[in-house]
Amino acid sequence: MTKAENEKRKSLARSLYMAGMEQTEIAEKVDVSRVTISKWCNTEGWKEARAAKNVTRPELVNKLLLTIDTLITQVNASEDPTLIAGLGDKLAKLSAVIDKLDKKANVVDAIEVFMAFSKWIEFRSTIDPEVTPELIKAINKYQDMYITEQMGIK
Repeated sequence: MTKAENEKRKSLARSLYMAGMEQTEIAEKVDVSRVTISKWCNTEGWKEARAAKNVTRPELVNKLLLTIDTLITQVNASEDPTLIAGLGDKLAKLSAVIDKLDKKANVVDAIEVFMAFSKWIEFRSTIDPEVTPELIKAINKYQDMYITEQMGIK
């Protein structure tokens, strides 16, 4: 099998894995061993990518909000002064997690868009004389500034 054929099989296997197919079935479809599929999953980070794809930010935020609701209900039902006293701190921590998720998610989205735009502008520079290396440099500079400011890095 050539390197190009191997990469094609790996790419197809990844697509099938991301779609939720089991490793054994993928191995049969792309004609490699299950051990190879397992190795690709581990070394290429497929498990993490599939988990990230399956758990969206809105789902995480909703789960945190449900946790907050459950926590408030339990504390109020208990009438325990110690639990009631600690409720504010717990709520503040959960709220901070929600805030971080929203902030980081927006930065991740921006980075993905900027990467796609950079590829497009690079291609565009081959057919459009107005897209100069200086323009690309300036765009990249401002994209970088935006990302670092959004992440709170100075």
